[in-house]
Amino acid sequence: MAKQERATRTREALVRAAASAFDRAGYEATTLARIIQSAGLSMGALTFHFRSKEELADAVHAQGECAVRAAVERAAASGEPPLRAAVCLTLEIARLLEEDTAVRAAARLARERADGSDSWSSLWLPLVERLLARATETEGELRPGSDPGAVLTLVAYLVAGAEADSRVRATTPGEQGDCAERRLGRIWDAVLPGISGTDRPAP
Repeated sequence: MAKQERATRTREALVRAAASAFDRAGYEATTLARIIQSAGLSMGALTFHFRSKEELADAVHAQGECAVRAAVERAAASGEPPLRAAVCLTLEIARLLEEDTAVRAAARLARERADGSDSWSSLWLPLVERLLARATETEGELRPGSDPGAVLTLVAYLVAGAEADSRVRATTPGEQGDCAERRLGRIWDAVLPGISGTDRPAP
């Protein structure tokens, strides 16, 4: 059992180190040597668990994806009015991007790896699209004339901005200020009166 626990801890340390490296430098610029140096482990320990950088990146992406999928599932099951649920989901994603290195790394890896798909936004944007469609159909949720497609684009821009901001703050020593969730919340406070048919749709 002790051997198995050590192996689990070693694997977790490698994934943490890889997530940090991919988040900071991107997929192409990150080397296995940099990862093992950061983890304080040997190349043999790495290759015991992962046969290649690609396989290690898959593990990082899967960990970050799992956290985002859990947030999406909570938003879908929340029972909140659809516009409020969409806003809450963006706030939760902003929090994850700030607090979870694997989530930031997953977002970057999804764009930089060569499969051509945008698997990052496909984790959460379809639910936002469905919620906005429901908000359009629900009396009072979206102001008459509001374009759900434009709001969806706005959401994508806001989350992209939250990702970029969180990455800068994660790599800037001594950076102070409100958390990502509060910063994005203030943006929503400014935007929502223009698109919402209710007084206080936001959290």
